[in-house]
Amino acid sequence: MISNPLVATTLIFALIALGEYISIITRARVPMLLTAMVGYLICVWTGIFPNDLLATSQFAALGAILVGPAILHMGTMIPFSLLKSQYKAVLISLGGLVVSGALVLIIVSLIFDYPTAVAGVGPLSGGIVALIVTSEKLAEIGLTSLVVIPALVVAFQGVLGMPLAQYFLRRYAFTIQEKIDNGTFVPINQDEASATQETVKPDGPIKSSATLKLFFIFVGASIGIVLGELTPIHYSLWCLAIGVGGLKLGIFQHKSLEKANSFNLTMIGIIFVVIGTMADVGPQDVLNNLPSIIVLLLLGTFGLSLGGYVVSKLLKWHPYKGMPVALTALFGFPADYILCEEVSRSIARNKEEEQTIFDEILTPMLIGGFTTVTVASVVIAGILVETL
Repeated sequence: MISNPLVATTLIFALIALGEYISIITRARVPMLLTAMVGYLICVWTGIFPNDLLATSQFAALGAILVGPAILHMGTMIPFSLLKSQYKAVLISLGGLVVSGALVLIIVSLIFDYPTAVAGVGPLSGGIVALIVTSEKLAEIGLTSLVVIPALVVAFQGVLGMPLAQYFLRRYAFTIQEKIDNGTFVPINQDEASATQETVKPDGPIKSSATLKLFFIFVGASIGIVLGELTPIHYSLWCLAIGVGGLKLGIFQHKSLEKANSFNLTMIGIIFVVIGTMADVGPQDVLNNLPSIIVLLLLGTFGLSLGGYVVSKLLKWHPYKGMPVALTALFGFPADYILCEEVSRSIARNKEEEQTIFDEILTPMLIGGFTTVTVASVVIAGILVETL
């Protein structure tokens, strides 16, 4: 019965759905990916699932095809106008990545080795796609024993990053309250807030076709893959650049895969690929790499916080506002939105104050998450894997 591809796919999908359910009821404190990956490993190790369940499913093969389109989609997620209006949030998030990456590359390389450091840096910058890029390269050059590192880093980084970001946001919310009470609080610039709203333009009959939208995305991703083979630049960077440039030129729409009604299926396929990176991992592999994973998580989190603090000071932002922006690399959307919602609701003394706090912290947090998880992590992973 399990040998049927649909049944095999449904069993793995059940773990993803369980992870999504747990993530919802815990308000993203337990990441969906953590439940799905750990659940899969336990089921395989205990014999509940056969070792070849993923191969039987065949859905991971579809997910592998969709990695390029997903990266191109990421390039269409952030309009230039939004980055310009929130440049301080962008610089703070990038500053956190630079400090975190430098600490990891230097210290982890000294304690363990350089490939271990590279295996962790991309995923620490945020995002499943960075995990895929890193894992593919590790498998390609024969370092399959290290594949567990990026997978578990991505699975556990939110567990560490979210409580810390929430602590800083709460402290900043109290600062906002003090300024409101003494009459010195200046609300977020309305022009900046309005920049986060997408301008909706009517489409013609060709551009309104979801099938044609998806076709153009596949064409762009295919060009990126081909350029990756013809040049020393990783295909992920080409796909990302094509997405960014295509959005600017009007070839692709904002959040292109969502407009093609294909985003959810694409992400499910990619999660199958992520789970597939763990297919040959045994309990001993996890134990052997546990020390390096712990060091990577602690150093990465410290580096993001330190970088966020330093750049916040340079840009004259309150550190409690800037440090959580840098830490969005560890969880991204929707966890950043949920944190802002929870903090504003728990700290505010009335509805008006709740909205004021929410508006003040939400925009930079979203921009920080988009900058790190959507763009920077793919760039960092794409560059560093080529140094292995």
